[in-house]
Amino acid sequence: MAIILGCMNGLGTMVGAVYILFAQEVLHTTVFIFAILGTAGAIGGTIGGFFAPKVSARLGSGPSLALAMAAAPIGNLIVGLTSSWQVVWVVTAFETFVAILWNTITVSLRQSIIPPALLGRVNSVYRFFAWGSIPIGMFVGGGLVTAMTHLVSRESALRAPYLISVVLGLFLWGLAAPRLTTAKIEKSRQEG
Repeated sequence: MAIILGCMNGLGTMVGAVYILFAQEVLHTTVFIFAILGTAGAIGGTIGGFFAPKVSARLGSGPSLALAMAAAPIGNLIVGLTSSWQVVWVVTAFETFVAILWNTITVSLRQSIIPPALLGRVNSVYRFFAWGSIPIGMFVGGGLVTAMTHLVSRESALRAPYLISVVLGLFLWGLAAPRLTTAKIEKSRQEG
């Protein structure tokens, strides 16, 4: 799960690195509208905090994690093809909701199966993978836009990280989602 989250965070920051330029140059947002875009994550995360346990209980841990993994590439496809800040707001709110869903399941699983004496060490390794990919994703996203501006229009270059992350995100989903089943998660929880 740590490696999967690291890959997801790397892809997320690949697009996040160019987000403000995308908002200014593609979505043509004002400072005020950009501030409104910033509320999407807060609202999606707050709603996720309330409803993630219920969604997980209803769908099961495995399908919930698969949903969380699929949301990013689907959301990035929508964002990469739109010029509407309103659409980006809705997508961002939903992606943040499912990010909280992911965290609710994976963090509670770690806390329930790792012995208390080892939890700090396990969390530090988990965070190494999860957060260590963030600067790499930013470097790749910025470098990709820089390189693409020599080949295509500026707008197309700013859309490129979103569209490339779709392909990579679906590839990651195809590899990881079948391994993150409810049965395997519950077996780990029982053995822990």
